[in-house]
Amino acid sequence: MRLWFKYPPILLAVALFMFMAGCSATSSVSPNSSTSTASTSTTTEATPTTTTNTTTTGKVTIGVSIPDMNDRFISYVAAGMESYAKKHPDVNVIYADAKNNASTQLQQIKEFIAQDVKAIAFLPMDPSISKTIVDLANQANIPIVAVNRTFKELDTLTSYVGSDSLTAGKLQMNAVAKLLGGKGNIAIMDGDMGSDAQVNRTQGNKDVIAKYPNMKIVFEETANYDRAKSMALMAKWLASGQQIDAVVANNDEMIIGAILATQMDGKDQNIVFAGVDGTMDALNFMKANKLKVTVFQNASAQGSQGLQTAIEAANGKQVPKEISIPYELITPANEEKYIAKWK
Repeated sequence: MRLWFKYPPILLAVALFMFMAGCSATSSVSPNSSTSTASTSTTTEATPTTTTNTTTTGKVTIGVSIPDMNDRFISYVAAGMESYAKKHPDVNVIYADAKNNASTQLQQIKEFIAQDVKAIAFLPMDPSISKTIVDLANQANIPIVAVNRTFKELDTLTSYVGSDSLTAGKLQMNAVAKLLGGKGNIAIMDGDMGSDAQVNRTQGNKDVIAKYPNMKIVFEETANYDRAKSMALMAKWLASGQQIDAVVANNDEMIIGAILATQMDGKDQNIVFAGVDGTMDALNFMKANKLKVTVFQNASAQGSQGLQTAIEAANGKQVPKEISIPYELITPANEEKYIAKWK
């Protein structure tokens, strides 16, 4: 009880934020505001019924399963696919939103197969279900491309298009170590436990920390890549009284939540914040001197290249087993270059 009364304003504000986030959402956030919600985006039904074209005769049909179109970064991947599809009128793309449910994604793939699509592109969710998905596609002789996220049985895929999360974690933590002079207490915010990005970005973080005897991890918990959940988690960490010198998150949405929670407590100037993705929201926080580090993951390139690869495979072309889209470190020194990418 003592901790609750020590920090009533921040905990009350976080509770109010989470209530409001459940009721509504906004498309952007100012880095100087103390509350925010993730953006909304148009979603398809949980079954693959929405197409990019109304007339499909003579067109190559590709099925695309998106894990959650309300996830900001994933919506950028989907936008990259949509942009590429618009340039190819000979292709019909069916998009399906799994609404963050792996079983729904599996059902969507089954429906794609029943519709006899010529190729499938999907962002994997659950590793075991992802293997089942690929097995089903292979049994039906339908090329299948994984985009953005990996799982162990990559060799069973037609192709994987994405970025190396281990590299992202190392880039991120090397920059933090430099800012801290190689010493300090680190809090790590994990994404969905077991996901490729969570496992490898966090491992990359820890590989770097292991090189610095005066750096140590004082907290590590998941906020599921979610801004509201990260606000609540950061509030809990602050209430503990433990010294935190840097917060390092597996994605930008979580680090933004951490910044917002810390602003409520008036301690945001004393902590180094680092994220991954290089979203426009994150860059706004960097421009306002709130965020020190993020790592650009080219969502649009992943989406467009993923769809392109699926189309090429559908047309019988031999495609690379793996296509890597490089990560790039962003700091205040080069933020304008990446801000320009969003314009």
